[in-house]
Amino acid sequence: MSRFPRPRWLAYLDADHRRLSKRGMAAMLVTGIALATAALIGVAWAAGPRRVGHELVHADWRWLAIAVGGVVVSYLGYLVAYREIAQAEGGPKLDAAHAAALVAAGFGVFIPRGGFALDTNALAESSATKREAHRRVLSLSILEYAVLAPATLAAASFLAAQHLRAQPGLLPSWVIGVPVGTVITLGLLAFRRRLPENGKLWGPITHWLDAIRCTFSVLRSVRRGLLAFIGMAIYWAGDIAALGACFTAIDGNRPRLSILVVGYATGYALTRRSLPIAGAGAVEALLPFALSWVSLPLASAVLAVFAYRLFNLWLPVLPAAAGMRHLRRRPVTSGAT
Repeated sequence: MSRFPRPRWLAYLDADHRRLSKRGMAAMLVTGIALATAALIGVAWAAGPRRVGHELVHADWRWLAIAVGGVVVSYLGYLVAYREIAQAEGGPKLDAAHAAALVAAGFGVFIPRGGFALDTNALAESSATKREAHRRVLSLSILEYAVLAPATLAAASFLAAQHLRAQPGLLPSWVIGVPVGTVITLGLLAFRRRLPENGKLWGPITHWLDAIRCTFSVLRSVRRGLLAFIGMAIYWAGDIAALGACFTAIDGNRPRLSILVVGYATGYALTRRSLPIAGAGAVEALLPFALSWVSLPLASAVLAVFAYRLFNLWLPVLPAAAGMRHLRRRPVTSGAT
């Protein structure tokens, strides 16, 4: 045992929904606000303070009501997809309140390692082993990309055909990367039984392949697969609509859907639930530039992302806190490790 006590901040970084104290939650909230604020100030400075100020003065705030509606719809869609994936193939049965708590808390800023870490620990408490819970969480992540990536591929292909002046290499990375990645994944999946189960390299790969197979199994089910796919499509559509409404409020012009989809998907190099502290700071730093890479004005983009994150991240803080409280109060029904 170490002679020195473990620093408190390290305990915060490792804490899950059971071990994270109210003080730890407050620390994560303050950290998230600081990171997001610093990122937005930095991007606003790069865009030009005068241009940003001009866009702010001439904003049409009526569009923000649509942004609120988009965020609400996106959460409801994710809730549907979440329940179907979690309960597939004999998974734990989630009542509406428990599923809503998991979704709300996982999108919150309180979990240092991100929402998927919370999902793994919480699902492992509901009769699943830790490995099985992690497989289901990976399956949920795969479903996210299974919906978003083809849509982005189609949008990028359309923009490339239209000769959009975008950041060099951006559109080809989607047009080429998605099909190539799909072929490689399907090839590995075909040889899954021949791959080693353990090891630093093959262990994680085979675990991912098992999660992909689980996702395929869910999608083959007429009812469960359709609900999961539609729910995830509604999630992405609602969230992208919220960003588009915020940009229109600031800029006065509605961005083309194809441009918005490619900019959005590029800005989320990793999805929100996989990012530490719900991506606070990282999304604010990258998403405005990603939108500018597909020809949208940076000054408008930084303000649009600021407004979007108010509704997408900070408005749901109270539901996320309520979700954390609900999860902590639930009894553990499994001794899974």
